[in-house]
Amino acid sequence: MAITTVPGTTRKPGRPTPSYPGPQRTGLGRKVRDNLTGHAFLIGAVLCFLVFSWYPMIRGIVMSFQRTRRGETTWVGWDNYSRIIADPSFWPAWQNTLYFTVLALVLGYAAPFFVAILLNEFRHAKGYLRILVYLPVMLPPASALYLFKFYAYDPSEAGLFNAILKALHLPTSQWMQSPEMTMPAMVLASTWMNMGGAVLIYLASLQNIPGELYEAAELDGAGIWKRIRHVTIPQTRLILALLAMIQIVATMQLFIEPLILANGAGAEDSATSVAYLIYQHGFFQNDLNGAAALGVLMLVVLAGFSAAYLRLSAKQD
Repeated sequence: MAITTVPGTTRKPGRPTPSYPGPQRTGLGRKVRDNLTGHAFLIGAVLCFLVFSWYPMIRGIVMSFQRTRRGETTWVGWDNYSRIIADPSFWPAWQNTLYFTVLALVLGYAAPFFVAILLNEFRHAKGYLRILVYLPVMLPPASALYLFKFYAYDPSEAGLFNAILKALHLPTSQWMQSPEMTMPAMVLASTWMNMGGAVLIYLASLQNIPGELYEAAELDGAGIWKRIRHVTIPQTRLILALLAMIQIVATMQLFIEPLILANGAGAEDSATSVAYLIYQHGFFQNDLNGAAALGVLMLVVLAGFSAAYLRLSAKQD
Protein backbone atom coordinates (compact mmCIF):
# COMPACT_ATOMS: atom_id res chain seq x y z
CA MET A 1 0.00 0.00 0.00
CA ALA A 2 1.44 3.37 -0.96
CA ILE A 3 1.33 6.38 1.33
CA THR A 4 0.52 9.64 -0.36
CA THR A 5 2.56 12.63 0.76
CA VAL A 6 2.23 15.07 -2.06
CA PRO A 7 -0.28 14.76 -4.84
CA GLY A 8 1.22 12.65 -7.56
CA THR A 9 4.06 11.21 -5.37
CA THR A 10 4.33 8.21 -3.09
CA ARG A 11 6.98 6.86 -0.75
CA LYS A 12 7.52 3.43 0.73
CA PRO A 13 6.64 2.77 4.37
CA GLY A 14 9.59 3.01 6.78
CA ARG A 15 11.80 5.25 4.64
CA PRO A 16 12.51 8.58 6.45
CA THR A 17 11.68 11.84 4.85
CA PRO A 18 14.90 13.34 3.45
CA SER A 19 16.11 16.47 5.22
CA TYR A 20 18.11 19.23 3.60
CA PRO A 21 20.90 20.77 5.68
CA GLY A 22 21.06 24.50 6.04
CA PRO A 23 24.02 26.61 5.00
CA GLN A 24 27.35 25.20 6.30
CA ARG A 25 29.74 27.36 8.36
CA THR A 26 33.01 28.23 6.75
CA GLY A 27 36.08 26.36 8.03
CA LEU A 28 37.72 29.44 9.56
CA GLY A 29 34.54 30.64 11.24
CA ARG A 30 33.85 27.22 12.74
CA LYS A 31 37.41 26.94 14.12
CA VAL A 32 37.20 30.40 15.69
CA ARG A 33 33.84 29.63 17.34
CA ASP A 34 34.98 26.21 18.55
CA ASN A 35 38.19 27.62 20.08
CA LEU A 36 36.83 30.95 21.31
CA THR A 37 37.30 30.07 24.99
CA GLY A 38 40.82 28.83 24.41
CA HIS A 39 41.73 31.97 22.48
CA ALA A 40 40.31 34.12 25.28
CA PHE A 41 42.53 32.40 27.88
CA LEU A 42 45.52 32.61 25.53
CA ILE A 43 45.03 36.34 24.98
CA GLY A 44 44.91 36.88 28.76
CA ALA A 45 48.17 34.99 29.27
CA VAL A 46 49.86 36.87 26.42
CA LEU A 47 48.74 40.21 27.87
CA CYS A 48 50.12 39.25 31.31
CA PHE A 49 53.49 38.36 29.79
CA LEU A 50 53.44 41.53 27.70
CA VAL A 51 52.73 43.83 30.65
CA PHE A 52 54.74 42.18 33.41
CA SER A 53 57.64 40.51 31.52
CA TRP A 54 58.25 41.66 27.96
CA TYR A 55 57.57 45.37 28.41
CA PRO A 56 59.83 45.73 31.51
CA MET A 57 62.55 43.79 29.67
CA ILE A 58 62.40 46.01 26.60
CA ARG A 59 62.11 49.12 28.77
CA GLY A 60 65.19 48.07 30.76
CA ILE A 61 67.20 47.56 27.56
CA VAL A 62 66.21 51.05 26.35
CA MET A 63 67.04 52.61 29.74
CA SER A 64 70.50 51.02 29.70
CA PHE A 65 71.40 53.31 26.76
CA GLN A 66 69.94 56.44 28.37
CA ARG A 67 70.71 58.73 31.29
CA THR A 68 68.05 60.56 33.27
CA ARG A 69 68.96 63.59 35.35
CA ARG A 70 66.54 66.12 36.83
CA GLY A 71 63.72 64.70 34.76
CA GLU A 72 65.60 65.00 31.46
CA THR A 73 66.47 61.84 29.54
CA THR A 74 69.33 61.79 27.04
CA TRP A 75 70.77 59.04 24.85
CA VAL A 76 74.30 58.15 26.00
CA GLY A 77 74.96 54.91 24.10
CA TRP A 78 77.40 52.53 25.82
CA ASP A 79 78.43 54.97 28.59
CA ASN A 80 76.36 53.20 31.24
CA TYR A 81 77.99 49.88 30.41
CA SER A 82 81.49 51.39 30.58
CA ARG A 83 80.70 53.01 33.92
CA ILE A 84 79.25 49.80 35.37
CA ILE A 85 82.21 47.66 34.27
CA ALA A 86 84.58 50.20 35.84
CA ASP A 87 82.75 49.90 39.18
CA PRO A 88 85.14 48.31 41.76
CA SER A 89 82.34 45.99 42.90
CA PHE A 90 81.54 44.70 39.39
CA TRP A 91 84.04 41.85 39.06
CA PRO A 92 83.85 40.73 42.73
CA ALA A 93 80.06 40.52 42.36
CA TRP A 94 80.40 38.26 39.32
CA GLN A 95 83.01 36.14 41.08
CA ASN A 96 80.77 35.72 44.13
CA THR A 97 77.78 34.86 41.93
CA LEU A 98 79.71 32.24 39.95
CA TYR A 99 81.18 30.81 43.17
CA PHE A 100 77.70 30.46 44.63
CA THR A 101 76.45 28.83 41.40
CA VAL A 102 79.27 26.26 41.40
CA LEU A 103 78.73 25.42 45.07
CA ALA A 104 74.99 25.14 44.48
CA LEU A 105 75.60 22.70 41.61
CA VAL A 106 77.93 20.59 43.76
CA LEU A 107 75.66 20.51 46.83
CA GLY A 108 72.22 21.83 45.96
CA TYR A 109 71.98 19.93 42.68
CA ALA A 110 73.26 16.55 43.86
CA ALA A 111 71.52 16.47 47.26
CA PRO A 112 67.90 16.43 45.96
CA PHE A 113 68.73 13.61 43.53
CA PHE A 114 70.17 11.34 46.21
CA VAL A 115 67.37 12.24 48.65
CA ALA A 116 64.87 11.23 45.95
CA ILE A 117 66.69 7.91 45.42
CA LEU A 118 66.59 7.29 49.18
CA LEU A 119 62.87 8.12 49.43
CA ASN A 120 62.14 5.92 46.45
CA GLU A 121 63.53 2.91 48.33
CA PHE A 122 61.15 3.30 51.28
CA ARG A 123 58.13 1.02 51.30
CA HIS A 124 56.22 2.73 54.12
CA ALA A 125 55.39 6.32 55.12
CA LYS A 126 56.21 7.64 51.64
CA GLY A 127 53.56 10.35 51.80
CA TYR A 128 54.72 11.57 55.20
CA LEU A 129 58.36 11.70 54.08
CA ARG A 130 57.47 13.61 50.92
CA ILE A 131 55.56 16.20 52.95
CA LEU A 132 58.51 16.46 55.36
CA VAL A 133 60.94 17.10 52.49
CA TYR A 134 58.62 19.56 50.72
CA LEU A 135 57.69 21.48 53.90
CA PRO A 136 60.53 24.08 53.65
CA VAL A 137 59.33 25.07 50.16
CA MET A 138 55.97 26.08 51.64
CA LEU A 139 57.65 28.50 54.06
CA PRO A 140 58.09 32.10 52.90
CA PRO A 141 61.74 32.48 51.82
CA ALA A 142 62.33 35.37 54.22
CA SER A 143 61.03 33.34 57.17
CA ALA A 144 63.19 30.35 56.28
CA LEU A 145 66.31 32.49 55.94
CA TYR A 146 65.69 34.37 59.18
CA LEU A 147 65.32 30.97 60.86
CA PHE A 148 68.80 30.07 59.65
CA LYS A 149 70.25 33.46 60.52
CA PHE A 150 69.10 33.67 64.13
CA TYR A 151 68.76 30.00 65.08
CA ALA A 152 71.27 27.99 63.06
CA TYR A 153 74.02 30.51 62.22
CA ASP A 154 74.26 32.29 65.54
CA PRO A 155 78.04 32.75 66.01
CA SER A 156 77.76 32.02 69.73
CA GLU A 157 77.51 28.54 71.19
CA ALA A 158 73.73 29.00 71.34
CA GLY A 159 73.54 28.56 67.56
CA LEU A 160 72.39 25.13 66.37
CA PHE A 161 75.39 24.38 64.13
CA ASN A 162 77.94 25.63 66.65
CA ALA A 163 76.27 23.55 69.35
CA ILE A 164 76.59 20.47 67.12
CA LEU A 165 80.25 21.26 66.41
CA LYS A 166 80.95 21.73 70.12
CA ALA A 167 79.26 18.42 70.95
CA LEU A 168 81.53 16.72 68.40
CA HIS A 169 84.57 18.50 69.92
CA LEU A 170 85.15 20.42 66.68
CA PRO A 171 86.04 24.12 66.37
CA THR A 172 83.05 26.42 66.05
CA SER A 173 82.59 28.95 63.22
CA GLN A 174 81.51 32.54 62.86
CA TRP A 175 79.43 31.51 59.82
CA MET A 176 78.06 34.71 58.21
CA GLN A 177 80.71 36.85 59.92
CA SER A 178 83.49 34.83 58.24
CA PRO A 179 84.38 35.69 54.60
CA GLU A 180 85.40 32.05 53.97
CA MET A 181 82.15 30.56 55.31
CA THR A 182 79.66 33.09 53.94
CA MET A 183 79.06 31.40 50.56
CA PRO A 184 78.95 27.78 51.84
CA ALA A 185 76.52 28.87 54.56
CA MET A 186 74.25 30.59 52.03
CA VAL A 187 74.35 27.53 49.74
CA LEU A 188 73.39 25.27 52.65
CA ALA A 189 70.42 27.47 53.59
CA SER A 190 69.30 27.83 49.97
CA THR A 191 69.52 24.07 49.38
CA TRP A 192 67.41 23.25 52.44
CA MET A 193 64.88 25.92 51.46
CA ASN A 194 64.44 24.99 47.78
CA MET A 195 65.22 21.31 47.27
CA GLY A 196 61.71 19.99 47.99
CA GLY A 197 60.38 20.71 44.50
CA ALA A 198 63.37 19.07 42.81
CA VAL A 199 63.02 16.00 45.03
CA LEU A 200 59.40 15.48 43.95
CA ILE A 201 60.32 15.88 40.28
CA TYR A 202 63.11 13.34 40.64
CA LEU A 203 60.78 10.96 42.48
CA ALA A 204 58.25 11.10 39.64
CA SER A 205 61.03 10.39 37.15
CA LEU A 206 62.43 7.49 39.21
CA GLN A 207 59.05 5.82 39.46
CA ASN A 208 58.82 5.71 35.66
CA ILE A 209 61.96 3.59 35.36
CA PRO A 210 61.02 -0.03 34.52
CA GLY A 211 61.80 -2.41 37.38
CA GLU A 212 63.12 -4.99 34.92
CA LEU A 213 66.22 -2.84 34.37
CA TYR A 214 67.13 -2.99 38.06
CA GLU A 215 66.41 -6.72 38.18
CA ALA A 216 68.69 -7.33 35.19
CA ALA A 217 71.43 -5.22 36.81
CA GLU A 218 71.13 -7.20 40.06
CA LEU A 219 71.37 -10.48 38.15
CA ASP A 220 74.58 -9.20 36.57
CA GLY A 221 75.96 -8.58 40.06
CA ALA A 222 75.71 -4.77 40.02
CA GLY A 223 75.77 -3.10 43.43
CA ILE A 224 73.79 -0.04 44.41
CA TRP A 225 76.34 2.45 43.03
CA LYS A 226 76.60 0.62 39.71
CA ARG A 227 72.81 0.50 39.46
CA ILE A 228 72.65 4.26 40.04
CA ARG A 229 75.41 4.88 37.49
CA HIS A 230 74.25 2.52 34.74
CA VAL A 231 70.46 2.53 35.22
CA THR A 232 69.19 5.47 37.27
CA ILE A 233 71.29 8.28 35.79
CA PRO A 234 70.88 7.26 32.11
CA GLN A 235 67.12 6.87 32.56
CA THR A 236 66.77 10.30 34.18
CA ARG A 237 69.38 12.22 32.17
CA LEU A 238 66.85 14.52 30.48
CA ILE A 239 65.34 15.57 33.83
CA LEU A 240 68.84 15.98 35.28
CA ALA A 241 69.87 18.24 32.39
CA LEU A 242 66.69 20.31 32.58
CA LEU A 243 66.95 20.89 36.34
CA ALA A 244 70.65 21.70 36.00
CA MET A 245 69.79 24.49 33.55
CA ILE A 246 66.96 25.76 35.78
CA GLN A 247 69.28 25.76 38.79
CA ILE A 248 72.00 27.69 36.96
CA VAL A 249 69.51 30.37 35.91
CA ALA A 250 68.02 30.56 39.43
CA THR A 251 71.32 30.66 41.34
CA MET A 252 72.79 33.30 39.04
CA GLN A 253 70.00 35.58 40.26
CA LEU A 254 71.21 35.31 43.86
CA PHE A 255 69.62 38.12 45.88
CA ILE A 256 67.50 37.29 48.90
CA GLU A 257 70.14 35.09 50.58
CA PRO A 258 72.81 37.81 50.86
CA LEU A 259 70.19 40.46 51.63
CA ILE A 260 68.90 38.60 54.70
CA LEU A 261 71.72 36.32 55.83
CA ALA A 262 74.66 38.68 55.21
CA ASN A 263 72.90 42.06 55.43
CA GLY A 264 73.73 42.65 51.77
CA ALA A 265 77.45 42.72 51.06
CA GLY A 266 78.63 40.48 53.88
CA ALA A 267 82.05 40.50 55.52
CA GLU A 268 84.62 42.03 53.15
CA ASP A 269 82.04 42.04 50.31
CA SER A 270 82.08 38.24 50.33
CA ALA A 271 78.31 38.04 49.70
CA THR A 272 77.82 40.79 47.10
CA SER A 273 76.06 39.28 44.09
CA VAL A 274 75.21 40.75 40.69
CA ALA A 275 71.51 40.96 41.58
CA TYR A 276 72.31 42.70 44.86
CA LEU A 277 74.59 45.12 43.00
CA ILE A 278 71.65 45.96 40.71
CA TYR A 279 69.58 46.61 43.84
CA GLN A 280 72.29 48.90 45.23
CA HIS A 281 72.56 50.96 42.05
CA GLY A 282 68.81 51.26 41.63
CA PHE A 283 67.65 51.99 45.19
CA PHE A 284 70.67 53.27 47.13
CA GLN A 285 72.56 55.21 44.46
CA ASN A 286 69.44 56.22 42.49
CA ASP A 287 71.22 55.07 39.33
CA LEU A 288 68.41 53.33 37.46
CA ASN A 289 70.24 53.51 34.14
CA GLY A 290 73.33 51.80 35.54
CA ALA A 291 71.12 49.17 37.19
CA ALA A 292 69.40 48.58 33.84
CA ALA A 293 72.76 48.15 32.11
CA LEU A 294 73.87 45.61 34.70
CA GLY A 295 70.54 43.80 34.35
CA VAL A 296 71.00 43.60 30.57
CA LEU A 297 74.48 42.10 31.06
CA MET A 298 72.99 39.43 33.33
CA LEU A 299 70.25 38.82 30.75
CA VAL A 300 72.88 38.23 28.06
CA VAL A 301 74.84 35.81 30.24
CA LEU A 302 71.73 33.79 31.20
CA ALA A 303 70.52 33.80 27.58
CA GLY A 304 73.90 32.37 26.59
CA PHE A 305 73.54 29.55 29.13
CA SER A 306 70.01 28.84 27.92
CA ALA A 307 71.04 28.83 24.25
CA ALA A 308 73.89 26.41 24.98
CA TYR A 309 71.49 24.11 26.85
CA LEU A 310 68.94 24.15 24.01
CA ARG A 311 71.66 23.40 21.48
CA LEU A 312 73.00 20.48 23.48
CA SER A 313 69.47 19.17 24.09
CA ALA A 314 68.69 19.30 20.38
CA LYS A 315 71.82 17.27 19.60
CA GLN A 316 70.94 14.67 22.25
CA ASP A 317 67.37 14.38 20.96
